[in-house]
Amino acid sequence: MKPETDNNIAVAARNISKKFHITEDSHNTVKQRLFRMFNPPHAKIVDALKMMSFDIKRGECFGLIGRNGSGKSTLVRMLAGVYPTDTGYVQINGSTMLMNLGVGMSHELTARENIYVSGSVLGLKIKEIDLIFDKIIEFAELQEFIDVKIKFFSSGMLARLGFSIAVNAGADVMFLDEIFAVGDVKFQEKAIKVFEKSWIEQKTVVLISHNMGIIQKYCQRVAYIKNGNLEYIGDSETAIKIYLADNE
Repeated sequence: MKPETDNNIAVAARNISKKFHITEDSHNTVKQRLFRMFNPPHAKIVDALKMMSFDIKRGECFGLIGRNGSGKSTLVRMLAGVYPTDTGYVQINGSTMLMNLGVGMSHELTARENIYVSGSVLGLKIKEIDLIFDKIIEFAELQEFIDVKIKFFSSGMLARLGFSIAVNAGADVMFLDEIFAVGDVKFQEKAIKVFEKSWIEQKTVVLISHNMGIIQKYCQRVAYIKNGNLEYIGDSETAIKIYLADNE
């Protein structure tokens, strides 16, 4: 049974874990593939995230660091509700939006259609989305691609669209996965300017980045994930020191 929501807590994770069942297929040659029916692929269970519990405070910028494959992106997808937990639960106090190169948007829809779908998911009415539509397109610099399916967009275009929707439509809890590492330099500067001057002061932000400078500058607390384990959670300086010492 989930406890009553603490208004000071934006995200509560309790005893969450995640396993993935991966098929190992060693049939690499044509001959091996022809006879694969006699040697079916083996199933392997990967412990992507071991049991962990923590809270993220309302209005906090919370960092997630760790090497590639450590479980950071899996964790943030569980927190955002994209992946179900195998054990425990995640409780969110407010609306959420995950931004990672267009995750959460339909690649078969146009930029226009995705803006309305994403806005509706965030609780906005059609008339409210109408009022901010032009701002979203202008900020994303996608005026010539409004009615193009986003499956034809570059990673930078997807990042600009997702960031612009988030900035203008808003959400109580934002999950940013390497958002400042994509797009051109001009847009990165514009995104950071918005992030610093207005947005970060009003939102709860979960920030994933390999850039320790960004983590230390913006995050009040940081979780260090290693091999699916929560190795440390606390102040950013200590978390970064432990991470760097482990990866020398």
